[in-house]
Amino acid sequence: MRKYALITGASGGIGEAIAVKLAEEGYHLYLHYYENKKAIEMLLERLQPFGGEYIPIQADLSSKNGYKKVVKNIFSLDAIIHNCGISHYGLLVDLEDSMAEKLINLHVTTPLLLTSHLLPKLLSKSGGNIIVISSIWGQTGAACEVAYSTVKGAQLSFVKALSKELAFNGIRVNAIAPGAVQTAMLEGFSFDELEALKHEIPMGRLASPENIADSVSFLLSEKSSYITGQVLAVNGGWYT
Repeated sequence: MRKYALITGASGGIGEAIAVKLAEEGYHLYLHYYENKKAIEMLLERLQPFGGEYIPIQADLSSKNGYKKVVKNIFSLDAIIHNCGISHYGLLVDLEDSMAEKLINLHVTTPLLLTSHLLPKLLSKSGGNIIVISSIWGQTGAACEVAYSTVKGAQLSFVKALSKELAFNGIRVNAIAPGAVQTAMLEGFSFDELEALKHEIPMGRLASPENIADSVSFLLSEKSSYITGQVLAVNGGWYT
């Protein structure tokens, strides 16, 4: 049976790793991106050998109605991976209204409405999976990342509530809370800052995007068939 998964933010490091992992496992993919068309084109080339159907969808999910462009391009669906996101660093007193709105739309409003409009496709199959890529800061909070921590924490509440609502329908809803992952999100850190960060992590290293992709694979598989409403912390022991 053909299985289809939607990955938002597929042009980023974690999204790309998830796409490759799921393509290896035989999934056909809807690959959402916003501005990085070149990254999606390179990803499509990388996925070609797996022989699946890979459909790019361009949309600004930080805008009010951006999710509608994704919805109208989705047909069959078995899994949703909410991966799209941006970080924000700075004191709360300096937070601009426009950035607050962007963070809320991208991390909270869009996943909520996108899921609402796509649920009938999962319900029609009497099963499926929804996975949210949240953050360690959604669990613990972080100074100078108050707005980001807030929206990531909201994602965890979304997962816990929705999992209860959909469990009887055979749809599982879980979250992954990565710690520090070696992606473009850390490009602003110097070498010394990254080394100091590694020393804070008990396992002594940053996560790779593939570590997150492997966790997604597990939560989509039958090996996790009795797991729903959970937050899988993939953080090397950091802040546990």
